[in-house]
Amino acid sequence: MSTSILFGEWGISLKFKKANNKTKKTVPIKHSIAYKMTVMIVAIMALSMIIAGVFGSVFMERYYTSSKKNSIKKIYTRFIKVTKTDSTIANSSNIRTINDLCEKYGATLVYMDSSGNSIYMYGPGTQLLERWKDSVFGINNNMVTFESETIDANDDYTLNYTKDKISDKNYYELISTVDNENDLVIRVSVENFKESIAIANKFYLGLGIALIVIITILMITIIRKNTSPILALADLSIKMSELDFDAKYTGNYNDEVGVLGESMNEMSDKLETTITELKNANVELHKDIKQKEEIDEMRKEFISNVSHELKTPIALIQGYAEGLKEGINNSPEDTDYYVDVIVDEASKMNKMVLSLLNLNQIEFGRIKVSIERFDIVLVTQSIVNRMKNLPEAEGIDFSINAPDKLYVFADEYMIEEVITNYVGNAIHHADGDKKIVVSITQEGNKAKVTVFNTGKNIAEQDLKQIWDKFYKVDKARTREYGGTGIGLSIVQAIMESHNNEYGVMNKEDGVEFYFQVDTEKN
Repeated sequence: MSTSILFGEWGISLKFKKANNKTKKTVPIKHSIAYKMTVMIVAIMALSMIIAGVFGSVFMERYYTSSKKNSIKKIYTRFIKVTKTDSTIANSSNIRTINDLCEKYGATLVYMDSSGNSIYMYGPGTQLLERWKDSVFGINNNMVTFESETIDANDDYTLNYTKDKISDKNYYELISTVDNENDLVIRVSVENFKESIAIANKFYLGLGIALIVIITILMITIIRKNTSPILALADLSIKMSELDFDAKYTGNYNDEVGVLGESMNEMSDKLETTITELKNANVELHKDIKQKEEIDEMRKEFISNVSHELKTPIALIQGYAEGLKEGINNSPEDTDYYVDVIVDEASKMNKMVLSLLNLNQIEFGRIKVSIERFDIVLVTQSIVNRMKNLPEAEGIDFSINAPDKLYVFADEYMIEEVITNYVGNAIHHADGDKKIVVSITQEGNKAKVTVFNTGKNIAEQDLKQIWDKFYKVDKARTREYGGTGIGLSIVQAIMESHNNEYGVMNKEDGVEFYFQVDTEKN
């Protein structure tokens, strides 16, 4: 099934093909958004775990040892401040301060005099005291079980990295002489951090794998839930491409998907409206083409009619002019008659040309309709009084049925021409009782003007054609009074420019022409 829309005069068409079998398109798994997002998130998590593992292996040990060094130095700094005011550490608040600090950092502290006697001790300081005596006084040198390496030294203290061969434990030991008489030793244990990092990495590896599996399952579920409306929109777009505009987005989402769905609904409505308008435009285009063909025919007919109408008066003028030239007349009366015929025929030709020019200007909008307020009754009475005194109106009984005043809004000059044409047409066709009745009534916001004349009815087949240019019901009679067949065409053009009704009706004993005009300004 297809919908064809015609563009242009030569039938260029645009076809919308509608599929006979509606098949829902499916997306391969590896190309789906859910698959891509899941893979992307799992990859990011795995990469994060790798980076965290590498960072922990490379930098964690450095951070750990640096923090241990800083902690032992903080204890030393605080202890020196205390001893400046309390060299024997006898003040209980000072003791509490040192104890809290050592407990916080897990330190062992021994403060002794030059003879090796303990002044203050925190933690398992006895072993530390004995080892210090061995190293200072040379006791049990053959039983040395510690290896030390100086890693930092200055005028205030020496910081050693010490390893206990028996227990395989490592320490940071800070040794300092306080006030040149007492000695201070602070020891902080340093674990085998590489082993701890390896254990931690194994733990986090297992935890990470478990998290990846759980999060992957959750992501698939969540992504499927969130991509289902997108798939529904894709299906909706397919239906729209097949010109099925009844399909609509019905989700209740308040996010971007919902906005897209509502936008697609609006686009569907606009497409439907646009295609409908295109179809209507296609119909109108066919009408315009047909109208153009009719106009071409009318143009040909118009030229033919003008040629026909001008042929008779031209022939008469030519014949009588040649007669005058050849002097075939024998009396002044004949000469006057020849001249009168020539003048009369020339006048008819001039009247027809002027009427054609006037009609052409009205039809093509070259004469602007000038709306003004005037009394239609006064204008009609003036026209009737003027025309009933014409020679051809002799013997006709005129009457006017109208209110005293009735103001209308229209182009006064054009409405005068309409009334003049109607009354003139009635004069030339009045017969029988020879009566002409002009009536003016108000119907709502319109004034209706009718011109009735007694006489023969117009044949039904002629009622619609009398408005055409050069159409004459009784050609002999029209020729007799010099009619051109253009007057009613002018009436038609004027009334259409005013967007008001006009027409003709057969009555029992005659014919009635009518037109309407606004009584309120539009």
